Amino acid sequence: GMQSHLQALLSLYKLFCPEQVTITLPGKMKTYFKNSEGPWKAAITAVRQRNQGTSPLSQAVFLGTSQPQSRKRKWNAQLVIPASSTNTNNLEENREKNQVCLYSTNESLPVEQLRTFPQLLQNIHCLEFPSQMGSVLTNPLLLHYMNCVKDESIYLRLYYWMGQMLQEECTWCVVDNPYEEEFKSFLETVYKAECFLQEGFPACEEFLYKTLPLWDGFCCRSEVLRLVSWIPLSSFSDIKSYLYNPLAQLFFTSSIYFKCSVLESLKELLQNWLNCNVIQVDLEFSS
Repeated sequence: GMQSHLQALLSLYKLFCPEQVTITLPGKMKTYFKNSEGPWKAAITAVRQRNQGTSPLSQAVFLGTSQPQSRKRKWNAQLVIPASSTNTNNLEENREKNQVCLYSTNESLPVEQLRTFPQLLQNIHCLEFPSQMGSVLTNPLLLHYMNCVKDESIYLRLYYWMGQMLQEECTWCVVDNPYEEEFKSFLETVYKAECFLQEGFPACEEFLYKTLPLWDGFCCRSEVLRLVSWIPLSSFSDIKSYLYNPLAQLFFTSSIYFKCSVLESLKELLQNWLNCNVIQVDLEFSS
């Protein structure tokens, strides 16, 4: 029978392809789907107002979310390693006694005490990660740890934190975002971490797939194209839909410099895929 959610789906089909739906649908029904044209209309309006120099919009483009009017936190505060709350008292006592034991095997080692690679090797089994996972991106020792110890909880925490940061701070998805330089710096930090780990972050891949259709090809250009070079290999249909098609629309309407930048990014993407595939083949052969 005609269920309400099926009627809503058919009404959505009828809105875009009326010739495909021949049955009569009720005029009033519960809304099950948001207006899919909302982000595009908001993006077009934002570009018009930015070019005309009129008053900025306060509506966000990214998935219908809105940008807060006031920002209580300092940008990139999460990229600094905070003191571990569980060991703060122990740290103070040890500092007073000047007897900080960096190679203790009985207690966990807070990462703010980690200074050298030998310390990492000695304490790799008892590291206590910071509460703010963003600090991992700027710490080579912790990135080494991520490469050595495949702890799913660490990747999940970083995935959720990074996805939220990219969504909230995206310059071209949040209208009139005054923190463009900070966002560029954040994207550069993410890119350097990916180069260090020799693999892309899933949250970064999702961010690119969602925002490339809204990207103007100008804002944070070099940073975005660098992140594109670390998208992991997936099915051709996904790559074509989420990566190639949005870039192609910009490619054919942009300058020679942008075309060369896109080709350079795709060349690096292919090189990363080949390197990853060679490593995987070597591991399978050795095993």
